[in-house]
Amino acid sequence: MRGTLLAMVLGAVSASGMVLADEVTVLTADRIHTSDPQRPQVQAMAWNQEGRLLELGESAALLAKYPQARRIDASGKTVIPGLIDAHGHLMGLGYALMRADLTDTRSKQEILERLRTYAAQLPEGAWLLGGGWDQNDWPEKVFPAATDLDAAFPDRPVWLERVDGHAGWANSAALRAVAAKSGKPLAGDWQPAGGRIERKAGKPTGVFVDGAMALVYEVVPPADDATREQAAAKAFDAAVRHGLTGVHDMGVSREDLALFKRFADAGKLPLRVDAYADGDGNALADLCANGLYRHPGGRLEMRGVKLYIDGALGSRGAAMLEDYSDDHGNHGLLVTDPVTYEASVRKALGCGVQVATHAIGDRGNRIVLDTYAKVLGDKAGSDHRWRIEHSQIVALEDIPRFARLGVIASMQPTHATSDMPWAEDRVGPQRILGAYAWQRFLHSGARLALGSDFPVESVDPRLGLYAAVTRQDREGQPPGGWQPEQRLGAAEAVRGFTADAAWAGRDEKEVGQLAPGLRADFVIVDEDPLAVPSAQLDDLHIRSTWVDGKPVYETP
Repeated sequence: MRGTLLAMVLGAVSASGMVLADEVTVLTADRIHTSDPQRPQVQAMAWNQEGRLLELGESAALLAKYPQARRIDASGKTVIPGLIDAHGHLMGLGYALMRADLTDTRSKQEILERLRTYAAQLPEGAWLLGGGWDQNDWPEKVFPAATDLDAAFPDRPVWLERVDGHAGWANSAALRAVAAKSGKPLAGDWQPAGGRIERKAGKPTGVFVDGAMALVYEVVPPADDATREQAAAKAFDAAVRHGLTGVHDMGVSREDLALFKRFADAGKLPLRVDAYADGDGNALADLCANGLYRHPGGRLEMRGVKLYIDGALGSRGAAMLEDYSDDHGNHGLLVTDPVTYEASVRKALGCGVQVATHAIGDRGNRIVLDTYAKVLGDKAGSDHRWRIEHSQIVALEDIPRFARLGVIASMQPTHATSDMPWAEDRVGPQRILGAYAWQRFLHSGARLALGSDFPVESVDPRLGLYAAVTRQDREGQPPGGWQPEQRLGAAEAVRGFTADAAWAGRDEKEVGQLAPGLRADFVIVDEDPLAVPSAQLDDLHIRSTWVDGKPVYETP
């Protein structure tokens, strides 16, 4: 008995402290990229039962140190830190997976074909909901109209969100429902705050932009609890299947946070969710009243707020300093009045809440920078980590202000490759120099956090890595890449989805790198993303996704 006890005690001692050998897991692989500049590549790593990394190093050394450890042999594979999408919308993704999918449609006729197929499964009278259309991909390149839908759906209400979520397309049945609810005629020349009803000869065409979309959401039947839970589960599953171990969920309501808590309480939240409150509403009020939120399981938190200043470029709602080059007289939209916006930023500062603001146009970005500078004052040099989400079209003279103010540029590489066929038409040859300008931001000293803005773009971070490094579409166009001087290197792109994304969420002491004391969040892939030709980054083969040292997805 004494000999057995002594053996147990001796087996528990390691350089990392008292660790039972049979509670340790050691993984060996051809290469493990750590995103840790102190030790960028190793061949083995060990973690404990709680999913904390103990140490990393050479395979022989760690296997000798932990002879009783559970072994995982990933020979021929590469391990990278868990990928973190710094800007996504989980419930939006879940709902998108449950509605008519109109992404990549090339004509209104193709949309009608997809809608007819989808509508066949709907109960009589139910709304037909869909999303993903982009008029820039159609031959005519102009907004659609309710009449384009009416022949196929004369009685069933139809509501279709544009790919960026900043415009929607309704048929006449939906317009009638909106008019009956609003109590105000949709015709005329009035416009709702922060939005635009598209009209022809004073009558609504069926397209609603930004704040005007709220008129439709007032009459669209809300999702019930079962549908919401199903949407969340589908989104979580899609994320981990594509190698994501974390998501910064931009715009989470009080109700959706409660839903995520139920998943976390039940041990069914497979990835880490940094939830950002949905504007100056109930969720922010809860943070101010109760303090910043962190679930005891370590996979869910809400410590920031997502605000809006303008719309989107594709629907010409991004706020510009000068007219759109292809729409003279149009400067875009301010979704939030600057005075109201400043009050919300001050409120967040007073509550100790991190601020993240959607800004697309150069005017929108300038207003946010000016407001941050004004509100922060002498605290601009503090570790506030405020963010601008998208930082998409920025005046060249404003780019250095990000680093000076300590503002993170949270950007989405696939936005550049989706927008490149028409972006210069919108803003012209001079303003495009400050658009999707990743290297200009890095050279100015700013931090980049990379994401996708799913479901606007695909949830698959491999497409983000590919777009960041090539600035090409998946057919390899244009040759050499669009504005190739702004391409990121493979290591820079991976860092944007790992260490820098973690830093943007104040999670660098937990995730983002593979180093002792951090969480064992990682992805096993067949290929080495830092060594394969850049054209192959979108086709990396994910073998498994791990969170807290346990697989949350494995390739069948």
